[in-house]
Amino acid sequence: MTSLLSFTPSTPSLHLPTFSNVRHHLRLSRTTLLISYPHPLPRVQILYRAPHAPPRPSLSASALPAAADGLLQDAGATAFVLAGAYGLVLCFDNLTQRNLLQQSLSRKLVHILSGLLFMLSWPIFSTSTAARYFASVVPLVNCLRLLLHGLSIVTNEGLVKSVTREGNPKELLRGPLYYVLILILCALVFWRESPVGVVSLAMMCGGDGVADIMGRKFGSIKIPYNQKKSWAGSISMFLFGFLISIGMLYYYSFLGYFQLNWVETVEKVALISLVATIVESLPITEVLDDNISVPLVSMAAAYLSFSL
Repeated sequence: MTSLLSFTPSTPSLHLPTFSNVRHHLRLSRTTLLISYPHPLPRVQILYRAPHAPPRPSLSASALPAAADGLLQDAGATAFVLAGAYGLVLCFDNLTQRNLLQQSLSRKLVHILSGLLFMLSWPIFSTSTAARYFASVVPLVNCLRLLLHGLSIVTNEGLVKSVTREGNPKELLRGPLYYVLILILCALVFWRESPVGVVSLAMMCGGDGVADIMGRKFGSIKIPYNQKKSWAGSISMFLFGFLISIGMLYYYSFLGYFQLNWVETVEKVALISLVATIVESLPITEVLDDNISVPLVSMAAAYLSFSL
């Protein structure tokens, strides 16, 4: 028996069929039940829309003022340190020219103060990733200056006397040039993030610099395996390298750059100072300049010590 269930609303709006209408129009089917509407279903109207979220501010736009401030800070710090470095060398140039300071002492005081003051200036640079590159401009300018005068493209007798041992411009292309290259290396690689660079520069500038001064003045007793080095110089190298390294580490620790265990740190720095002192005392100066051997050995020793 075939059946069909269908009803037609009287108006376009939807009405529920009554029981009597269903009986009148109902035809049962064993297999299929069909309900047909002659009119389309009423359209649903959306009465509420979720408001659109306000656009988020661009990250680059919000970071732009901070980046601009960091750029200005780094540029100002670079100009300040560069002026200070130039003024330092100019001061010792004048003292040497007036014979108020011996050439050898002037050279070593420039050696000691240039690197240490440069390292002390790092905290005035910003925290941006570009800060170390701005700081490296200072020794880079000095590097170019040494090249110009060492190659005799430009002449400056005062600079040559205050920086070289014998007053030969070509000496600028050896020890002094290696010195500024090590400054650049430590600033770019280690910066304020690692004690390795700090200790290496302290050993090269403070330890080796004071060793030469004390060795010339009190170095009558020579080391058996190197007659050009004295016990006074080597002992001064160890003591002042150690003390200046600890002082620099405390400076950066106080400013919050390093978190150090001081008992272990003192032991590590003492070991690094001993290694650097032994290397400085070896008769290899004619082959490998102290401005290369001392800082590189200090870097290796400091890296191993502070990594363990």
